[in-house]
Amino acid sequence: MMKPLLYLILALLVGGSWFMYSISGGKLQDIETRMEALEMKGELEELPKLKTDIQSLEGERTFNGILLAFLSAGLIGIVFVLEVLPIIAHRMTHAVYDSGEMVEDDPMREARSLVAQGDYEGAIASFREAAKADPLNRLPWVEIAKIQKTNLEDPMAAIETIRTALESQEWQLNDAAYFLFRLAELYDEETQNRDAAVSILQQVIDEFPETRHSANARHKLHEWGLV
Repeated sequence: MMKPLLYLILALLVGGSWFMYSISGGKLQDIETRMEALEMKGELEELPKLKTDIQSLEGERTFNGILLAFLSAGLIGIVFVLEVLPIIAHRMTHAVYDSGEMVEDDPMREARSLVAQGDYEGAIASFREAAKADPLNRLPWVEIAKIQKTNLEDPMAAIETIRTALESQEWQLNDAAYFLFRLAELYDEETQNRDAAVSILQQVIDEFPETRHSANARHKLHEWGLV
């Protein structure tokens, strides 16, 4: 109840100041017009008094202008502090809260924490649970293979993980192609079995013709001098 009343009072004060500012401007214009008319007629006796009136009105207009600017700034500032600022703070609070909530709901958060602690076997087990909880998400399988290849230095286990992932369900085209490319990469770079890698890339070409994945596989085979 207090805020609307405060806004009303300030709005009335701003409106009153603007009215007085406009009135003094109108009076000044009237006096200047009258002075011009008197000068044209040669009636100069009243001019000193009118000049004094102009000086007085200019001072009054300046005061009203300052008061108007002060009250307008006060009204805007109060509205910002009482209305706009709380909205901004509310949205920022929710952004932080929602972000934290997303982190809490991330099933792979614990697995990543275990990786950071050096508990790679525990992390793999946690990522497997995440894969069960979200079967359409390829990321847990990718993370497991990464741990096996990089941290445990066991590329064959990484290859087995990718194969298991591929066979676990029917993947979307992009996911299936991603797994096949990673598998070809592991065979070629980690086991130096290029023949197996070539066979997998050819599988990409055969299973996903007329796609960017097929084009990428052909490009890789071309780099190897096989196309």
